[in-house]
Amino acid sequence: MKQPQHIQIVFEKHSTQEKRDCRTRLYATVVVARFLLRRGQVFRGHDESEDLSDRGNFLELLQYLANHNEDIKKVVLENTPKNHKLTHHDIQRDVVNAAACETSNAIIKEMGEAFFSILADESCDISNKEQMALVLRYVNMKGIVIERFIAIAHVSSTISLSLKEAIESLFARHGLSL
Repeated sequence: MKQPQHIQIVFEKHSTQEKRDCRTRLYATVVVARFLLRRGQVFRGHDESEDLSDRGNFLELLQYLANHNEDIKKVVLENTPKNHKLTHHDIQRDVVNAAACETSNAIIKEMGEAFFSILADESCDISNKEQMALVLRYVNMKGIVIERFIAIAHVSSTISLSLKEAIESLFARHGLSL
């Protein structure tokens, strides 16, 4: 590998201000994503072209945040290098997946060593792909029955063996045992 292209060298070349700007952009992206996730809102619009007045919830909310915070306004949207805006839908999906992982981990931690049962339901999504929703039900330390949605898993079919494999896979991913 060429030494000048090594990731450590490239990272060290960035100034402290560039690093701060990147953290501010990431912070704004995460804040907007959390806001939309909490309210169950869609992120993207039909057309997100820069010349439109309504570009989708994510970009509109990021613009609103920038308009009300000068530090964020300096480093997001039009004030950002083209390849580092952190607004692409793949970035948004990565932030959502990270939030889902953290939420699942918090649910598992909250549940602790309690006995639990599962509620599983299968259905087709809009593109006719089979999927299964999984909910954990347990009794907390106060004796209250708690139900927490844990995941949606795509399954090859809705026969019991396929659903069982999907449940086992989800359990393995979250460190749970049947």
